[in-house]
Amino acid sequence: MKIKRRKKSYKASNLPPGTVTYQGKKQTDVTAVEVINYNNESVTRLDSQSVKDAFNLIGNNHVTWININGLNNIENIETLGNHYKIHPLTLEDIVTTNHRPKLDEFDKYLFIIFKMLYYNKNDELQFEHVSMIVGEDYVLTFQESDGDVFDDLRERIKSAKGRIRNQGADYLMYAILDAVVDNYMVIIEAFGDQIEDLESTIFDSKESNNDTPNQIQNLKQEVLKIRRSILPLREVINRLEKLETSIIEEKTPSYLRDLYDHIIQVSESVELYREMIWSLMDMHMTIISNKMNEIMKVLTIIATIFIPLTFIAGIYGMNFKNMPELNTEYGYFVLLGVMFILLIIMLIYFRRKRWL
Repeated sequence: MKIKRRKKSYKASNLPPGTVTYQGKKQTDVTAVEVINYNNESVTRLDSQSVKDAFNLIGNNHVTWININGLNNIENIETLGNHYKIHPLTLEDIVTTNHRPKLDEFDKYLFIIFKMLYYNKNDELQFEHVSMIVGEDYVLTFQESDGDVFDDLRERIKSAKGRIRNQGADYLMYAILDAVVDNYMVIIEAFGDQIEDLESTIFDSKESNNDTPNQIQNLKQEVLKIRRSILPLREVINRLEKLETSIIEEKTPSYLRDLYDHIIQVSESVELYREMIWSLMDMHMTIISNKMNEIMKVLTIIATIFIPLTFIAGIYGMNFKNMPELNTEYGYFVLLGVMFILLIIMLIYFRRKRWL
């Protein structure tokens, strides 16, 4: 069956630098703005559709976390950018979803891009572009759509579990990245289970089918997307750990080093599974070749057995009148007996040679 590939159009936008234009596929009808304002004594949460409602909660020795779901509504993003004096190039990168993970340092804030991976309700792997701006007392996160991996972090802030309520915005930045990396581990673990299941299926001759190459190809595409999402973040965290800025307090780099160890572990697992997937197709073809060899072996043995029997039958099938054996009373039965004895001798020989 010939697969028709959909033709893609490639066109450069060529817009002026700093133009805030959403370039992505996920559209949301309503932009959700979530604001969490907290310190060691209290926490306030606000859900709205406009970032202007969040400005009343900012300040007063609190850490403010503003999370925006939906990048296609650029009005809220520009309003937030004007309030915090965010560089236009940063705003442009926020809504450009094909950016690789990176870290940019500005005078009053840090800008981080990373990819968030999670399984949705239908157990489908989702890749989401997330941007984060970290200031002295605030963290801004921008997501493409609803659904993230920060529910446990929100609960920790609400219930004052751990040390997050006693730390600054830089620790909140670490906690957000840590939640993303921890979920990477969950994704990689589930991905490893898929590879092991497919490997078992390939080895099981009863379950191996023609769809196996398609399954391997799908795994290849997924692991490449996962690799492109995870590996650049390793560089970002490494730079973040060594960064000298007033935004990051002295004790935070120790947490970032631990986070770097986690992302290294995830990266190594991705590379391992990538190699395993590349070897699955070779394994599949080798098993198919072995099965074909077994079939050819059986057919060759059957053909070899019938060659002498066919030879004998061919000789006595010739239409010559003066063939002495044709007039023998028991010639037919003798000939069948000879053919049967030859069959038994050949089977015993093949058995001793372990060809059967």
